[in-house]
Amino acid sequence: MGVALRDARRSVTSWCRRHTIGGDGAVAAARRGQRPGEPGTLSREEELELIDVLRGTYPDTFGLTDELWTRQSLAALVQRRFDRPLDATDLGAYLRAWGVGPREPRERACGLCVDAVERWVRVDYPAISRAAQEHGAEIYWIGRIRLRGTMPAADVISAVSARGRVRFMITTPSVDPPLPRDFLLRLSGEEGDPVHVIVDGSWPRGEWPRRLPARITLHPLPSCGRLTPP
Repeated sequence: MGVALRDARRSVTSWCRRHTIGGDGAVAAARRGQRPGEPGTLSREEELELIDVLRGTYPDTFGLTDELWTRQSLAALVQRRFDRPLDATDLGAYLRAWGVGPREPRERACGLCVDAVERWVRVDYPAISRAAQEHGAEIYWIGRIRLRGTMPAADVISAVSARGRVRFMITTPSVDPPLPRDFLLRLSGEEGDPVHVIVDGSWPRGEWPRRLPARITLHPLPSCGRLTPP
């Protein structure tokens, strides 16, 4: 492959990864135009404080039972820290603003990869679904979103099951951060439940952890970073 073509492919890959990582996350208070003290809301300052508290931590850090952050554990932390109840609707608004929640496969692809993802859904995904059923495994879709409006910057790593269950964590981004091994182990749970994890273009294969337990199976969603060179 010539130098010009290789450089062009590298530029396309870089653009696609920025598109995937830099998507929808935003501080919810700014997006919703909330006023401090409204029922079921946090002020912008409280939300930023919450994000900092969540950064790099898991629920068990605070004596909560979930392996990864969920709506329930997030509600418990908000109640404990701010003495304010947030119901499922309120929490859902924050998580959607942060980029956490179900997304269609095509929404996880950059504009150049949509056709490949749609073919993958028709051809490859049914086999993954059958394998998960045979193993009694849960299917999760995992991705990363850059959360705008925070200082320092924050990435939201989330896994959404085929049944809509949400698990997430917040990290401080670094240069080309790998897919977190600990996140995958916690996704499987203390009981070691089998999981099939579909990884979007946030992480190319070279950034996947090696020698994972057999109960964790990773599947790449097509992305420009994984296209086979001619």
